[in-house]
Order: sequence, then structure tokens, then C-alpha cells
Amino acid sequence: MNAAPVSGERPEPPRVAWRSHMRERVLDEAWALAAQEGWDKVRVADLAERAEVSRPSIYKLFGDRAGIGRALVQRETERFLLDLAAVLDTHRCDLPTALRRGVAHALDEGARHPFIGAVLTAARGGTDALLPFLTSRPDPVFSSARGLLAAWLAETAPDLTQDRRDEAADVVVRLTLSHMLLPAAETDDIPERVTRTACAVLGVPVPAPSAGGGSRQAGSGRAGVALRHVLRGPDRPVG
Repeated sequence: MNAAPVSGERPEPPRVAWRSHMRERVLDEAWALAAQEGWDKVRVADLAERAEVSRPSIYKLFGDRAGIGRALVQRETERFLLDLAAVLDTHRCDLPTALRRGVAHALDEGARHPFIGAVLTAARGGTDALLPFLTSRPDPVFSSARGLLAAWLAETAPDLTQDRRDEAADVVVRLTLSHMLLPAAETDDIPERVTRTACAVLGVPVPAPSAGGGSRQAGSGRAGVALRHVLRGPDRPVG
């Protein structure tokens, strides 16, 4: 059920609300098919039948099949990065711990998330229909994750130079995506290794990992606010 409009806001016109609902239904079915069989097996005709909409309506909404892929990856990227923002904000007073927990969160999501798992399995199997949306510029995952981390570092380590912060954000995202695409046999120490590399770039010490940590509603802290600015930037794909 849709939430009631905030006082003072006009509800969406029925036509707009219907289009939004139809778009989400198509993306939900695309997500399910891609998770089950891989993006290569997703066909517009199947989506139309499962979502109970016409193929012309799908093409009008997304342009083409690639447009569905871009929109789907954008939606899942926003969800993934909002959760990552919450992890970073929970540990914002301890930079190394935040980086460790953030990398661990990304690796865990890559291992258990059915859609991400389907994309990574396809990449390892030699098909890469969705891979360009995930790992090449100006894709939403790489660009948004790097922008999020750079903005977070600017707030938590303002006395470091921007070049160092940007380089560290780039290194963390590249290394983490690399381990998601080509997982090592032993993964427990990867967050520590990535964190040590990032801290070396930043020029900050790395204390021993500590246990504990709290939880926070996804996207509720400053990193979540920074992420929203990143996702509204000029590189955001249209879909």
C-alpha cells in the first residue's frame, strides 16, 4: 500500500501513479528472472507476460531491453549503497573500522544477493550482458560508490588532502569490486587488507580490528545524504 502523502503535498495523478507502479512491477520481474537464470535469459516478452503489461508499454517506459537493465541496476545500486551508507555512518568516528565494516558489508551482499550473484556468475562464465552496467564508467555502482566514499572521507577526514581522499576512495571501490568478481578462497582477511591499503594511501595508522558495532536505519546519516546527492548527479542513467 502506498504511503499517504505528506501534508501540503499533492498526491500523484492516477496516470503517473499507475506508470510508477507498472515500472516497479516490470523491474521486480526483471530482478527475479535475472536472479534465477541470468540477464542473458531475460526477454521483454517474458517480462510483459509476468508483469501483466503490454510490450509497447514496456518499450515506452524503458526504451529498450538495455534500458530495463540500466534501470534495474540503478535501483538495486541505490538500495545497496544506502545500506552501505548506514554502515559507514554507524562507525564514522573510527575510520579504519568503518572501512573494514563497509568492505565486509559489500562482500557479504555480493555473496548473498541473488541479483548480484547472477551477474557475477555470468561474468565468471564468460557472459557479460549486464557487466557493463556494473563495472565500467560512468556506471552507477562504480561512480556512485566512489562518490559516496569520497564524500564520506571529506567529512570524516577533512584535514587530509582531497587527492588522497579521492585516491583512497578509488582504491577501496576497485579492490572491493575486484574481490566480488574474482573471490579468493579465503575471504575473512580481505576487509582488513583493503583497509590497510586505503589507510596507507591516506597516511593514517591502522589499529587492530575491534568487535562490536551498532545498527542504523539505512540512509539516515550524513553518508546517506551524500549518497542522495551523488545519485542525483549528471551521471545518473535514465531508465
